[in-house]
Amino acid sequence: MKEKILVLTLLALSGLSYAKSGKGSQVEFLNSYAVLPAGHNLPFSEAVRVNDIVYLSGQIGIQPGTTQLVKGGIQGESKQTMENIQASLEAHGLSMKDIVKCTIMLADIKEWPKFNEVYTKYFSKPYPARSAFATNGLALGARVEIECMAVQAK
Repeated sequence: MKEKILVLTLLALSGLSYAKSGKGSQVEFLNSYAVLPAGHNLPFSEAVRVNDIVYLSGQIGIQPGTTQLVKGGIQGESKQTMENIQASLEAHGLSMKDIVKCTIMLADIKEWPKFNEVYTKYFSKPYPARSAFATNGLALGARVEIECMAVQAK
């Protein structure tokens, strides 16, 4: 069992995927390195596909290939975060139109209107379902983090 966990961990960190069938379901751990630097040691997959649903890990406004936040405060980070989501989706054969749910985490809920100015440029009606809340801190001191769920058409 330990060997199987080690193999799965190594596959996930290498950017390869592993599909497991169990009662008709398939699970794939996805890492394109479209945003995060190749070989990063962060303990998560960029996305996980379970059947038709793709769960994206939270994205923040880092410059692709680095772990450096872009400048520009909430609006600059929001724009880059959305661009990072788009790049990750495209790397896995999806688009922004495939998103069905977003969870928005803000360092300061007072920045919600400025965030929305950027967010609405990436979607059109009908908008995905969404939750937004303030938090007491985000990775790398980010102002915003967004995680999404998308459905991959068959």
